[in-house]
Amino acid sequence: MPKLPGVEPFAVDASCTDEALRVVLADGREIAVPLAWFPRLQKATPEQRKRWRLIGGGIGLHWEDVDEDISVESLLATKPLFVSAV
Repeated sequence: MPKLPGVEPFAVDASCTDEALRVVLADGREIAVPLAWFPRLQKATPEQRKRWRLIGGGIGLHWEDVDEDISVESLLATKPLFVSAV
């Protein structure tokens, strides 16, 4: 997805269901992607999925309990840039 000049997509909120990861961006967009793209999150408990933090000022998300990092850029791609090791 092309970037607009001077506009960086930053995450401000995130949540998970058993099927999807939903991320809210600072510009108001919401992204929902299949949790199957991220096996570590898919295998995590609901409580572990709730414990995330922003990294890099919102360029990504981190789940300490399951050692998962996801960039906003990868969520905006047509398909995942990578799938974490199981």
